[in-house]
Amino acid sequence: MKSYKDKKVISIGVVSELTGLSERQIRYYEQRQLISPERSKGGTRKYSFMDVERLVEIANKMEDGMQTFEIRKEEKQRANREQVRKKMLRGQLNTAFPNQRK
Repeated sequence: MKSYKDKKVISIGVVSELTGLSERQIRYYEQRQLISPERSKGGTRKYSFMDVERLVEIANKMEDGMQTFEIRKEEKQRANREQVRKKMLRGQLNTAFPNQRK
């Protein structure tokens, strides 16, 4: 079950108000593949609370002088580390409980 923070239900206008970013900046971050809103049937962007937090983080990094490609690279590295960590944890659990598979 998805956490309420992961549900994409917030419009770009509300995200703009929450983050202090312009709608244009938010669209730019989407264009640079730093954020991925869902689209409604009518094409309206919908964001989650996690997206809002991510946008604030992106804005802070940009303010500190990072470029969008650096932020994207950093995010890919973090995701890769997380994936490796999960695999290692699964391996440890499989070793500790070899007959307990779902």
